[in-house]
Amino acid sequence: MTSVSLKKSTAIDLISYKLRNIRKEIEKILTRWNEISAQNFLKNTQIGKYSEAENDAIDLKQLLHEEKKLKNLMENFKET
Repeated sequence: MTSVSLKKSTAIDLISYKLRNIRKEIEKILTRWNEISAQNFLKNTQIGKYSEAENDAIDLKQLLHEEKKLKNLMENFKET
């Protein structure tokens, strides 16, 4: 594995950029299904309200997981 040195500010900018893109993708999925909440969308998909939404639900779960990881990473950068 290769390591690369970055300025803290550059790392924060890159994480912020990635977080913005993840948020846009989440919003696209929610808009497609006329939902305002990721949790509501996942719940409604699970109970069968959206029979064709399985792939979007999987994508959304992955995006939410990635968003959480990046937010934690951002907090760690800000604390140091």
